Amino acid sequence: RYFIDWKNDVDSYFTIDATEGTIATNEILDRESTAQYNFSIIASKVSNPLLTSKVNVIINVLDVNEFPPEISVPYETSVCENAKAGQVIQTVTAADKDLSPAGQRFSFRLSPEASNKPNFTIHDYRNNTAGIETRRNGYSRRQQELYFLPVVIEDSSYPVQSSTNTMTIRVCRCDSDGTILSCNVEAIFLPVGLSTGALIAILLCIVILLVIVVLYVALRRQKKKDTLMTSKEDIRDNVIHYDDEGGGEEDTQAFDIGALRNPKVIEDNKIRRDIKPDTLRFPRQRPPVEDNTDIRDFINQRLQENDVDPTAPPYDSLATYAYEGNGSVAESLSSIDSLTTEADQDYDYLSDWGPRFKILADMFGEEESYNPDKVT
Repeated sequence: RYFIDWKNDVDSYFTIDATEGTIATNEILDRESTAQYNFSIIASKVSNPLLTSKVNVIINVLDVNEFPPEISVPYETSVCENAKAGQVIQTVTAADKDLSPAGQRFSFRLSPEASNKPNFTIHDYRNNTAGIETRRNGYSRRQQELYFLPVVIEDSSYPVQSSTNTMTIRVCRCDSDGTILSCNVEAIFLPVGLSTGALIAILLCIVILLVIVVLYVALRRQKKKDTLMTSKEDIRDNVIHYDDEGGGEEDTQAFDIGALRNPKVIEDNKIRRDIKPDTLRFPRQRPPVEDNTDIRDFINQRLQENDVDPTAPPYDSLATYAYEGNGSVAESLSSIDSLTTEADQDYDYLSDWGPRFKILADMFGEEESYNPDKVT
């Protein structure tokens, strides 16, 4: 009897016929995953199972060309606008997922649909590499920014496998030395002297102007709505109507003119001095006038009393002192209460006033006693 040593983990891939000893596969083998299997076969005698022998079996998996070759790495190919015909812009290589034998060769060519377009071509260097070359002078980004070049790659194994790989070629702006300056899409539509930062600044200014215009229109509409608002719509209740008229010039209570004449006095003394106070004033006790009081001193005394009187109008500069009040020895000097004629008056009391009023007593005394020539 024949059986596989169960100590190995390859029993799931292979099986053996117990009578014939034929080894067969249980699953599909992949050379790229495992190229060789190593396990043991045990043979035992049917009549005596203790008599056994073991042999190692090595199985090599042969390669089958099942994967086509492809471009090894993705390339970002670019061409300058000022490129010349025959200029190599990219070198490409290929790779195969199969475990290719030594001496595997790859070939490169353009697909039939790309052979008729005189833009780019591919040159096979016969060393598993190829170069992408230009076929005309100059390229314009404004006309076409991207070119797609289909490249066919074949291997040399049996059966031959091939694949078509599409390469993308971008047109860029370069300087005179061939150094790439810009390949951005937005650079196509911008002038040479306008940078991306300047474009962003211009866009920001436009946005700010639009916001200002929108705010201005909104404020104008709000102001117009407030102007057309009726009294019923106005819920603020801040409109006050006055139906009474002022007193005009006779309205002395409307404004204190003393504040304009002398503001410092008004701040110090809060009593209004432009009108007569309503409160009753008690008569002040004035000192009695002596018989020999001088008229000038008498007038100065009364003047000082009126100056300190808070109820006296501050704008009056002329005061008439015609009545001295009760208790005056000379009584009233005013002519308002005088008699109609001087003959009806009695001026004898002037003689009692002393030597100072002698001339006055002579003037108003008896006519025959007055002699102007004697006046000195």
